[in-house]
Amino acid sequence: MRRWLWPALTVAGLALLLALGSCTSTPAFRGPDGRPRDGSVAEMTDLMLNGVRQRIWLRGTNTRNPLLVLVHGGPGASESPLFRAFVPELEQHFLVVYWEQRGTGRSFDPPIPGETMRIEQFVADLHALIDAMRTRFGAGPAIVVAHSWGTAPGLLHAARHPGDVLAYVGIAQVVDMPAGERMSWQAALDEAERRRDAAAIAALRTIGPPPHDVDAMLVSRRWNERLGGAFHAPDLSTGALIWRALQQSEVGLYDLWLFGRGNRWSLERLWPEFSQLRLWHMRHLDVPVFLIQGRHDRQVPSSLAETWFRTVSAPFRRLFPFEESAHNPPFEQPAAFVEVIVRHVTPLAGSDCAAATPNLPAGVSVQQ
Repeated sequence: MRRWLWPALTVAGLALLLALGSCTSTPAFRGPDGRPRDGSVAEMTDLMLNGVRQRIWLRGTNTRNPLLVLVHGGPGASESPLFRAFVPELEQHFLVVYWEQRGTGRSFDPPIPGETMRIEQFVADLHALIDAMRTRFGAGPAIVVAHSWGTAPGLLHAARHPGDVLAYVGIAQVVDMPAGERMSWQAALDEAERRRDAAAIAALRTIGPPPHDVDAMLVSRRWNERLGGAFHAPDLSTGALIWRALQQSEVGLYDLWLFGRGNRWSLERLWPEFSQLRLWHMRHLDVPVFLIQGRHDRQVPSSLAETWFRTVSAPFRRLFPFEESAHNPPFEQPAAFVEVIVRHVTPLAGSDCAAATPNLPAGVSVQQ
């Protein structure tokens, strides 16, 4: 075969692989007769939210169940397949909306105006999404479950649109990005020095303390993860999560390619604003507030969220430290996460907020 054919065949092969990997679907909920269950929904679709096409997955055994909207972390890092992989039990109790935010996953599109990649735009997109879901399904207010970066637009939305929100649940809640980034870098350096890890020490000292640009931040994040600040469970890592995500029928190799592009594209546009975000002033909310914090989180240090939580006034509030988790409680302690959402958050959010918290799952404590 002529040598000049190899590059063409390689490109063609890659294109074919990506095309095959773009064929995805979400399985229906089926009854004993094998037919789709009446009243259920299992759908992947696109919505126009404030002028930008955005991908959502809708899954639930009963569309009359409470609406639960997942606001993923990142920025630009879809966690939809991870929530599907680790905590699919949520779909038995809620109508779950898996949302890929603008610039993320199948919502990634380079023509998206760069000036719209602002936190306020994501708050507006979340508001439009909940409004569309409530209109379509005749649903009441939503339980908003936000993780990491997603807690910024999630919390701001809950404060500004309390009529949309039955309860706000922040996981690895962002409170003070400048302080958190400094603490995260210092914690990684301290751990590297404790372990006498010369490579980590050199890398972290080379970038120096924050403020960091995107490249330096990613170096800090990478070493933080390797040194135990992102995952407490020894068998979990970013690579392990990506592999688990690829086992889901909703994603393929094309989504992995989009993940890389969208994550970097979103970070470059959002990081200058996000890295300076402080939310200490958010001290009164008109919705129940629940925080789920990994005790070992050094990526978004849990101590900041716990300090902020003690200042918050809300109709009802609870903080759940997950004792065996770092930055990712839904994926590190999935059974406990589901139990907290189903048995603790939902009943209390819908009550007169006077009920006592019942027994907690192993590995979880509570603060009031």
